[in-house]
Amino acid sequence: MQKQWLFEDEYDEDIVQTLVEEVQVSETIARLLNQRGITTFDEAKSFFRPSLDHLHDPFLMADMDKAVTRLTQAIANKEKILIYGDYDVDGTTSVATFYGFLSEFYDNIGYYIPDRYKEGYGISTRGINYANSEGYSLIVTLDCGISAIDRVNQANDLGIDIIICDHHTPGHTLPAAFAVLDTKRQDCRYPYKELSGCGVGFKLLQGFCLQKGIELEKLYDYLDLVAVSIASDIVQITGENRVLAYFGLKKLSSTPRPGLKSLIALSCKRKQHLTVSNIVFGIGPRINAAGRMNHATTSVALLLAEDEEKAVSLAATVNDQNDTRRDFDNAITEEAIEMISSNDEWRNAKSTVLFKENWHKGVIGIVASRCVDRFYKPTVILTGANEKATGSARSVDGFGVYTAISECSDLLDEYGGHMYAAGLTMPLNNIEAFRKKFEEVVSKKITKAQQVPRLHIDTRIPLNEINSRLYRIVSQMGPFGPGNMQPVFVSEEVYATNIKVVKDQHLKFVTRQEGTNLAYDAIGFGLGKYSDKIDSAMRFHMAYKIEENEFRGQKSLQLFVKDIKLDD
Repeated sequence: MQKQWLFEDEYDEDIVQTLVEEVQVSETIARLLNQRGITTFDEAKSFFRPSLDHLHDPFLMADMDKAVTRLTQAIANKEKILIYGDYDVDGTTSVATFYGFLSEFYDNIGYYIPDRYKEGYGISTRGINYANSEGYSLIVTLDCGISAIDRVNQANDLGIDIIICDHHTPGHTLPAAFAVLDTKRQDCRYPYKELSGCGVGFKLLQGFCLQKGIELEKLYDYLDLVAVSIASDIVQITGENRVLAYFGLKKLSSTPRPGLKSLIALSCKRKQHLTVSNIVFGIGPRINAAGRMNHATTSVALLLAEDEEKAVSLAATVNDQNDTRRDFDNAITEEAIEMISSNDEWRNAKSTVLFKENWHKGVIGIVASRCVDRFYKPTVILTGANEKATGSARSVDGFGVYTAISECSDLLDEYGGHMYAAGLTMPLNNIEAFRKKFEEVVSKKITKAQQVPRLHIDTRIPLNEINSRLYRIVSQMGPFGPGNMQPVFVSEEVYATNIKVVKDQHLKFVTRQEGTNLAYDAIGFGLGKYSDKIDSAMRFHMAYKIEENEFRGQKSLQLFVKDIKLDD
């Protein structure tokens, strides 16, 4: 499917010139900075030199004072504290961070991860009953709880207090918990709204440290886990998240805890200078695999492991589970694609809703993403679980799938999520009605532009502007991710030589531009279809990122091509 190129090159020329003079950078870099909301030297300095001093006061968050006071009181009274987290990467890293840090000062604590298949997402009845039977009087939930009104009431009836640490969008009514920490609360004046679930738990621990006079350096030792949560949960890497991710990646690249070190050894070719992409495509899926294929307590045990030998063994276990997950993922994706392709109505619809009773619940979110990649429409993949249909939704750029699902809430038992990803459960006999209503909602709301894959372009540059200094400064704009994506450049009227197709699908060539002798190696994954359309006489436009390639100890700049447009 042809991509729509969206040029994000809106900037203030006066501000750009000011940045050029004061920050001593090129106009291209100044434009990139201005596009990211930077207008002054001081803002540029803070951007290029993140500091943990830039973190906000945790007590600006609604209910933080209540939460810290209750946690401190529980420790003073030697109460049993249960750390309760979701089974995905954000949840397991949250539990490992909170339990790992608190256990350095207090030993009357435990942790609980619900079973994805027997209990489902969030606070479960079984979890509350477990806490009650084991004598816990305080539960701290992480990455879940904001919609658990009934379960919180159940805990209250049993005399168990709950502190909720969540980052999902609240409903109209908040649970009657002792404290509810969620920056998306309408009455919360916390200045940054995009923390991960682990990030909210981190802020509670930061508040605890400040009240108890504990050195924050002890807490910062857990930033490698916080960085994994930020990257894996695909939250905005701006503001406070960017600071946390920056220092978390530094620790991850230098002195990661044994469990993460073992995962890095299995998943990352380059062990130094790890990036968000290394987490998203290497570390995160392996942590997730335990909860998808068996039980997420394996991942928590791995992340908490202090012994290197034990960490290596547990990492091998989750790696094997990830291989199994990948097999399920591939098989179900092929089946889902065939179902859509062979049904004219579904193929031509604005949305996709698929159900099969025996699809593996642990991979349906991944399958939904694969279907979006293939057909580019909001997608819900459902499977059978506990005599219900349960599923995951994924969306396209700019379309809020959570809002669309909420308009079908009369057909659902429960749902929750974000703009681009959501989970939902419904009676089996509501599936067809949901498919029809979801299609009606999507058809009404989705725009023509949202039905075409978008490639966001930062700016146009000539090839002769590419050099090691440009690459070095652009690299310092990371960590890259949502809200601060790695810059994508366009160079126009370029041509190619030494054209090759690798593994029947990837395009490799050398690119040049008139008026300069400079030439750059370029590679476009999945762009092999262009091999017979470009030659040394053909001029075309190329969208790309600038990367550094290392081969046999030699480093060179390489263009990572995202798309090609031919002249009419």
